[in-house]
Amino acid sequence: MNQSFVSGFVDTPAGRLPQVSSTLVWNDRWGSIKARWGVGRMEYKIDPGLYALGMPDDKSLVFVSANYKMSFDLLRQALAGRSGWILVLDTQGINVWCAAGKGTFGTEELVRRIESSSLKNIVSHRKLILPQLGAPGVAAHRVKKISGFNVQYGPIRAEDLPAYLDAGFKATIQMRMKTFSLKERTVLIPIELVEAMKAFLLIAAAFFIISGIGGPLGFLANAMNFGLFAVLALLCAVIGGAVLNPLLLPYLPGRAFSIKGFSIGIVIALMLLYLRDINLSLWPGKVEAMAWLLIIPAMAGYLAMNFTGCSTYTSLSGVKREMRWALPLEIACGAAGIVMWIGAIFIY
Repeated sequence: MNQSFVSGFVDTPAGRLPQVSSTLVWNDRWGSIKARWGVGRMEYKIDPGLYALGMPDDKSLVFVSANYKMSFDLLRQALAGRSGWILVLDTQGINVWCAAGKGTFGTEELVRRIESSSLKNIVSHRKLILPQLGAPGVAAHRVKKISGFNVQYGPIRAEDLPAYLDAGFKATIQMRMKTFSLKERTVLIPIELVEAMKAFLLIAAAFFIISGIGGPLGFLANAMNFGLFAVLALLCAVIGGAVLNPLLLPYLPGRAFSIKGFSIGIVIALMLLYLRDINLSLWPGKVEAMAWLLIIPAMAGYLAMNFTGCSTYTSLSGVKREMRWALPLEIACGAAGIVMWIGAIFIY
C-alpha cells in the first residue's frame, strides 16, 4: 500500500497492516479542497482493507468506513487521541450515505472485508461500529449470522463519535438527526457550480454566435446587444440553480427542488428583463421576454434538482417521482424558450 497518509505499519497475527494517524496534514486537506471543486473527485479514494489507527490491540474497537478519502479522513480525525481499527469497504470512492443507497456499502462487501482482512484473528471481540448513514445498505442480522460480528450503529456525524463512545455507546437524539444546515449546503456548491459552468460555456458561446448572425444590425453589434445579454442571463440562471438554491433552500416555496429552482429562475428573469428594458409594445420584444421567462427558470430548476440526493428534504421514491414530471417540463420549457428566442432575434 503506497499511500501518502500511511505513517507506518503494525504487526498483527494476520500480518503487517498499514498504520495511520488521526492528524491530517496539508496533503489531506488540499485533497479535500480539490475534491469539493470536482478536481479528481472520482479518484479521491483509498485502498480498501484494515488500517491501524494509533497503536491498537486485540481489544480495540473496529470502525467501518467507505474508501472515499474524505470519509476516511473525517473518521480518523474525529478519533484523535484514541487507538482502534478502521475497516474500509470498497465503495468505489463513494461516501457512506450514497454508497449505502447504491449497495456498495452493504452486507456482502462488509462480510467480504471481514474475511479478507482476517479480522477474527486480529481482535478478540466481535463488535463493529458503523456510521448510521450506512444502515440502509447493511442487514445487521445477516452480518451476525454469516461473520459472527455484531453491528452497532454510531452517530451520523463522525465528530460526535468521541461523545458517543464516552457515553457507553449511547447516542443522543441530536446524534441521530441528519441536518442540512447552511454550512452543509454551502460546501456542496463548488462541485455543482463547476459542472454547471462546463455546460454553460458551450451554451453561452452558441447563443452569442447565433445572436450575431441574427438581429437587424451587423454581427458584432448584434452580438453585443443580444449576445451579451444572453450570456448574462444564462450565467444568472446557473448561479440561481447552483448557488442561490442551496443557500436559500429552507426559505424557497414548494417541497420539490425543481419548484424551488423555478421560483428563483422566475425572479431572476423578471429582474433581468426589467434591467434590459425590452420594448414590449412590439412582437419581437414580447417573444424575447417570454423566451427568457421560459429558459432561465428551466435551467435553474434543472440545476436545483441536483441537490435532491444531498438532502433529507425528500426520499429516493420522492426524487424519482419528481424526476418523472419535472425533467420533461424543464426540457419542454427550455426548448420552447430557445426556439422563441431565435425567432425573436431573426424578426427584430
